[in-house]
Parts: sequence; structure tokens; C-alpha cells
Amino acid sequence: MDEPAFPGCVLSCRPVGVIEGEKKSKNGKERNDRILAVEKSAHSFAQVKTVEDLGKQFQRELEEFFVNYHRLEGSEYRVLAMKGPDQARKLVKNNRQ
Repeated sequence: MDEPAFPGCVLSCRPVGVIEGEKKSKNGKERNDRILAVEKSAHSFAQVKTVEDLGKQFQRELEEFFVNYHRLEGSEYRVLAMKGPDQARKLVKNNRQ
């Protein structure tokens, strides 16, 4: 998005993709997918409709961010795949409670 937000803030977003991943810790392995979304009124990202629109370099940077984030927490994160907005919407729909 164009402006900073804070934890717990509710935003209207459109999904552009998902990073399918696996987290490995002392307790074993578990799926840990990450939804990628763009805030609907973000002018800087208006052209981004799918994860491919972010470009290969930015996709690699996102993957590396999550790998390093989990490493700092003391766990291992492995990227399984990066998929588009249809898969992201499916994950959101299937995991609503």
C-alpha cells in the first residue's frame, strides 16, 4: 500500500498471489502459506493484478524475506511454490472461520 499501517488494521485488499511454504521447527513440519495482496486504493501498485506483475526480482526478495524472518525466529522456512490470485482466493475461502 502507499501509506504505513499498523497491526490489526483492517484494509480492503485484492489478492495477487500466494507463497506456498513449509515451516520446520523443533515440533516438526507444517504448511505456512503466505497470501500476497495489494490494498485496493494503492496508486503505486494499481497495475499489480497478479504475482507475476511484481517481477522476478521482487518475487525472489519476498521469498527471501520469509526465509530470513523464520530463521530469526529459530525455524526454517522452505518455499514450495508461488501461485497466482486464484489460488490465494481459494485459500482465503477455504480457511474462513
